[in-house]
Parts: sequence; C-alpha cells; structure tokens
Amino acid sequence: MQGSSPILPPPLRRGDCIGIFSPAGPVRDEGRLAAGIRLLHELGFRTRLPQGTGGNCDYLAADDQSRAAELHALWADNDVQGLMAVRGGYGCLRILDHLDFSLLRARPKLLIGFSDLTVLLNAISARTGLVTVHGPMVSTLADSDRESLQALTALFEGQLHEYPLSGQVEVLRRGKGTGVLRGGNLATLAHLLGTPWEIDWHRALLFLEDTGEPMYKIDRMLTQLHLAGRLNTLAGLVLGSFDCGEETGTASLQEQVWGRVLELTAGSDYPIVGGFPLGHLRMNHPLPIGIPATLDCERGRLIMP
Repeated sequence: MQGSSPILPPPLRRGDCIGIFSPAGPVRDEGRLAAGIRLLHELGFRTRLPQGTGGNCDYLAADDQSRAAELHALWADNDVQGLMAVRGGYGCLRILDHLDFSLLRARPKLLIGFSDLTVLLNAISARTGLVTVHGPMVSTLADSDRESLQALTALFEGQLHEYPLSGQVEVLRRGKGTGVLRGGNLATLAHLLGTPWEIDWHRALLFLEDTGEPMYKIDRMLTQLHLAGRLNTLAGLVLGSFDCGEETGTASLQEQVWGRVLELTAGSDYPIVGGFPLGHLRMNHPLPIGIPATLDCERGRLIMP
C-alpha cells in the first residue's frame, strides 16, 4: 500500500464497543485486566471479551490459528468499532502469515496496542493503508497517567493533534523533518530486519522505546540498525522511554541511549528528540502509525495533519 493515502478508521463515540483480544502472551494479572476494562466502561465504552481470551498456554495466549481467528472474529463483528490488546509479551510475529488483510482493509477499525503489538501495528498499516495506534493496552490502562488517558480519549474521538516538545522531552538535534510515523518497540523492530514484514525506514518519522533491556543489548540493537543502513535516511527520530524494568537507573540509561544514538547518526542531519512520553512506563501517549507528521524542533512541536 506504499504511496496510497492513509485510511483513517472511524472515531469512537460513547457507547461504542471495544473488542479486547490477546494476540501475544497470556493474561498474567487478572486484576490489571479487570481494572483496565472498568476504566474503559468509566470512559463510556462497552467492551467485548471473547470467551477464553488470554487463556494461559505458557508464553502464548493460545495457538497461532486461534489468536488470529480471535482477531478476525472481532474485526468482522459489526458491533465492535475498535480493538485493544490485553497485553504484549511475545506472539504477534507468529500470526502474521495467518492474517486476512483483505478483511482488515475492508472494515477499517481502530487497533490499539504497543510492545509486541509493534509487529501488528506496522504490518497491518503497511499492507492495508490503515492507520493504527501505538498506545496503552487494557492491562496497562489503570497505570497510565492522566495526560496519557486524556490523549488516548482525544485520539478515540478522532482528534489527531500536535504534541508540544516540552516537559521531560529533550531536543537532542535541532531541525525539522516530515515523514510517515512508524515505529514502536526497538527489539521487535530489530527482529523484523530481513523479513517480508520489515518496516519501510526510508523517510520514516521513527519512534522507538523499550523496557527490561540493559544498555549493552540496546546498544547492540541500535548498532545493528545502523550497520544495516536503517538509520541513514530517516526524516526524524523520536526516542521514548528506555528502562531496565525498574525505576532505579532509568534516567542514566536514557542518557546513555541518547548518547549512543547521536554517535550512530552523526553523519545525518535529521531532528532527534529524547524522553518523549511513550513506552512501558506510566506516560504512554498514543501515536498513530502510517500517517504523515512533522517533527519541528524550532517550534517545539510534533505535528499531525
């Protein structure tokens, strides 16, 4: 679908139904799932949780065919206007070959998630032209900060707005760049290299985040992207949160990541910001994937049309 105009899914309205699905790992915390569903209800939405969703099958919610079928069933359901993943983990890569992209394109709906959902968000956007959403999942909703929930609600309503580069956001390299928003979890994107599902890096406005990874592993993945030439022709780079799985040392890790990124991209002139509120911590503002945007460090804005 490269070159086609992006397809915006219809916005959600109070009373609409959000389908809850498990395309990757099983439910690990029933309490967090229940809290997320309760919060969606408080926001005015109905939810549909298919029977058996998230059943524990070791590190997968179910076998590949069943997880793909659950996604298809919710997508084909006329009463479901959007889909939100329970959690990430691992498993989305395994269902790509089972997806019916014709069905997904024919019935545009909001698809929301992050972490391992990076695979689905980018693949579905690339194959169908549909704009997908990198944002909180059901099991992380209750832990999200107020600003992230407000931004998610606004996006539900179809408000694609601009984000100020303020607060904790640091401008690491000034400039202005316009490209298609793509990205998500660093480890997941690195695993797509050399596969038919690899994202289109050229002139992408790329955003990256990760969690639970020590600096040497983050360095290795960033270096791999650099050696593969994937960081050479970006339109801009937005770095979200990088953490070791605990708050202690997170600030130091962030700065190490920023420093390594600047080393690897020293031959490029596109703008780079760090500390953008997206990732596995409480601040996880939603970003649409597959839509043109401009990173303008002079005005201090990430602007979407």
